[in-house]
Amino acid sequence: MPIIKSYALPHPPLAIPDIGRGQEKGINTTLDAFYRVADEIASLKPDTIIYVTPHNILYSDYFHISPGQSARGDFTRFGVPGVKLEIEYDCELAGKISELAMKQCINAGTAGEKDAKLDHGVMVPMWFINSRYTGYKAIRISQSGMDPSIHYRMGAVIKDAVEALKRVAVFIASSDMSHKLKRDGPYGFSPEGPEFDEAVIKALASGDFLALMGLSDSIREKAAECGYNSLMMLAGTLDKQNAETEVLSYEGPFGVGYAVAAFTASGQNNNRDLLRQHNEKMLRITRREHESEDDYMALARKSLEHKVKTGKMLQLPGNLPEEMLVKRAGVFVSLHKEGRLRGCIGTIAPATGNIAHEIIQNAVSAGLKDPRFGQVTEQELPLLTYKVDVLATPEKIAGQNGLDVKRFGVIVSSGPKRGLLLPNLDGIDTVEEQIAIARKKGGISENEPISLERFEVVRHE
Repeated sequence: MPIIKSYALPHPPLAIPDIGRGQEKGINTTLDAFYRVADEIASLKPDTIIYVTPHNILYSDYFHISPGQSARGDFTRFGVPGVKLEIEYDCELAGKISELAMKQCINAGTAGEKDAKLDHGVMVPMWFINSRYTGYKAIRISQSGMDPSIHYRMGAVIKDAVEALKRVAVFIASSDMSHKLKRDGPYGFSPEGPEFDEAVIKALASGDFLALMGLSDSIREKAAECGYNSLMMLAGTLDKQNAETEVLSYEGPFGVGYAVAAFTASGQNNNRDLLRQHNEKMLRITRREHESEDDYMALARKSLEHKVKTGKMLQLPGNLPEEMLVKRAGVFVSLHKEGRLRGCIGTIAPATGNIAHEIIQNAVSAGLKDPRFGQVTEQELPLLTYKVDVLATPEKIAGQNGLDVKRFGVIVSSGPKRGLLLPNLDGIDTVEEQIAIARKKGGISENEPISLERFEVVRHE
């Protein structure tokens, strides 16, 4: 039996009356939808409810499934310690999910727990569900830092595990929308906030999960969403299935978008192999980009492909422009997959004999040694695009007035610590942001004195 019902539910703590203390009346439409979902779940009588949360521990390359027999939580963080919840975990299903995920080469399991207490991403939906239905077992799974497409695959794994154990199960994607809908809201306003919410609601209402997959990192970041990857896992639970969809409510009076939506699998449909369709679309796009590469980008791509496929470093090709062979410079190589950063390594000053060798070394390092990401696999290579930044010699400047985020990169130094940020990066709009991020990259605190250098780049993208 497939998962009998999947829901997208928000997690505003103020929805709970003891916390909201009257404020919850401002989202009555959301509350009505919550209770409607709770009543429906009570009528379905599931054995297990699977919660995916953005607010438990998040690993960059691993899906954490909460271990143990049970867990408790309360709302002390929100000033109401007396509101408590407790659940019993479905240990057998947790084990089956881990087993099937690893067979699909998806890192998932019950290792790495930092805090056993339930988080509010789970507890808010659970509070409403438990008001109507109890006695079920639960699974709690965290989002990861991996690609949305891998979250989709993880959703499909959860579906397969449920079917393998013949569980009667409900899936809950805990997911707030944009946090930047109003200028007087707690997080301010960004034009991408309502744009993101409108696109997501349209995709959920129509069941167009391909459109959901296509949302860029840029709009997600600027919208300050909370739960997109929960929704991608929900979409995966409906992999190769027809789906009946219904958006029960949407509102954002406090500056954060809250959506409640319901999804029912309604029969096998192999034409809804959405991940395959998405990957084929991405392959067409990257092939076109590879065909339009200049010599710098092509060398970066060939260097990483050769290393991943053969285990050896690429020998210097014989048909490169003279400038790549006689000039020395610092070089940054960035990898992107489906528009998302997949690795970036560079040198501020030249470390090899020429620009070509600098590109070869840094392209391999970007794919295999960036500590923020796992190593690039051979299966990923066709989906990667490359950007090469050749740095001019940095020059010292007296203060931030000498910077321009579009024209100059910045090097922030404090003693032996240094942080660098390239110019003209998406989402970096002010010098203050540029310096703050460079400080963070260099491990330089806000109160440490700094010196500044700027540099220009020739960008190949």
